[in-house]
Amino acid sequence: MSKTKDSNSVYLQPAKALDEKIAYIEQVIGKSDDLVQRPFSFGRDHTIPAALLYIDGLVDDRALQKMMAGAKHTELSVNNPMEDIQLSLEEIGHTEKALTYTTILEKLLKGNAICLTEGSSIAIAIAIPQFSERTVAEPTTETVVRGPREGFVENMRVNTSLIRRRLSDENLWIESMTLGERSRTTISIAYVNGIVDKTLVEELYSRLKRIDTDGILEDGSLEELIQDSFYTPFPTVYTTERPDTAAAHLLEGKIAIIVDGTPMVMIVPALFVHFFHNTEDYTQRSDISTLIRILRFGCILIALLGPSLYIAVTTFHQELIPTGLLGNLAAQREGTPFPTFIETLLMELTFEILREAGIRMPQPVGQAVSIVGAIVIGQAAVQAGIVSAAVVIVVSITAIAGFVFPSYNIGIPIRILRFAFMGLSASFGLVGICVGFTALLLHLSSLKSFGIPYMQGFTPFVLKNQQDMIFRAPKWMMKERPTPGDSLDRVRNRNKRPSPEQ
Repeated sequence: MSKTKDSNSVYLQPAKALDEKIAYIEQVIGKSDDLVQRPFSFGRDHTIPAALLYIDGLVDDRALQKMMAGAKHTELSVNNPMEDIQLSLEEIGHTEKALTYTTILEKLLKGNAICLTEGSSIAIAIAIPQFSERTVAEPTTETVVRGPREGFVENMRVNTSLIRRRLSDENLWIESMTLGERSRTTISIAYVNGIVDKTLVEELYSRLKRIDTDGILEDGSLEELIQDSFYTPFPTVYTTERPDTAAAHLLEGKIAIIVDGTPMVMIVPALFVHFFHNTEDYTQRSDISTLIRILRFGCILIALLGPSLYIAVTTFHQELIPTGLLGNLAAQREGTPFPTFIETLLMELTFEILREAGIRMPQPVGQAVSIVGAIVIGQAAVQAGIVSAAVVIVVSITAIAGFVFPSYNIGIPIRILRFAFMGLSASFGLVGICVGFTALLLHLSSLKSFGIPYMQGFTPFVLKNQQDMIFRAPKWMMKERPTPGDSLDRVRNRNKRPSPEQ
């Protein structure tokens, strides 16, 4: 804790005049023109001078004006007038007593109005926040054809209510804490008591308490401070914009971390396979969901190894190409000045630039840039003889396969590793790809997310745990929840196979 913060931890002195208390607070905050001071008084017979302090734009001005207009009519007892004052303030919002300047400043900067009175050692914080916020809307990063259209917003309390609506269980515990010496960001930890492994909760709190930083402004900052391994491109914390996805993970014994000010909720622990699951997998029939999942995992190989396989086969292993196709490829390459690796690298870099440009630019313009730009540049490059048509086709299919991933976070490491495999294939052919792929599997197997193996379910391979991995079994078959740790309640389904007799 900083020295400045410690110096503010002094009790309000009853002997001090009201003006001195206000002056002290203004001195700490500085020349902030958004700090509003409103003098008024309580009481009808014997009045008590008072003042309201609040940050302009963070509180409901109308409610405060109504309260101050009626304050002069408040009946005050002689023995304990502060209780009567707090009772009258309860009419406009939740109140809380503040005894130290530290508490006063924290409440003030969090959007509370502070009521100070002459000669009293008690300040009263009134929670009447009012600031502009985004309404609940459909998530933009996790779209579905069938399923809810609600997404998280930047208000933490709205996000916790969205989860509560889906899990009306008294065992859903939501605990809050503050992080950041200067930002003082509120985060909430949500889990289902009885399903979650208590050691996971203890481990999460242990990591959170070790954080000592100026500010946590978004979920990404917190993710970097609590993840298991920094030296990996793969995410070990799952993020989602969907309340139904968060609720489903909570029912599997995971923990949700909700950061105030961001619409993304983090889920821990995260397994590799979870980044290829989608909410829609559970709104479709199991056979349809299984086929779609197989397609997704096939697209992983295409997005990761597509260009490198083309480079290896055309450069080192031409005997693997059918004779007719080999002749066509040779004819296309006549006049191209670069080797296959350079051609593919140029096109991959061009597609990555167009992809980033499409994301950063305004949405209507960005879509036009990414689609039209790719078509025009690809066609122009072929006509100019810079690259062959086959390279454009391979790179295009690879880019399309990369859009199949439900999670944006898993697509980034795949895109990065694609260039590494291209270099291996250009140097060593298929042998380089095999060695690189083996090293990748070993790296994934070494990762952990909050002590849980990242590849749990795949290594070690346990048949009964494959009901919701690549294949999705029917609901009535999934008797036990895939809890990542030890759980008191593993049974989630006691249904039998549906039939006309049942």
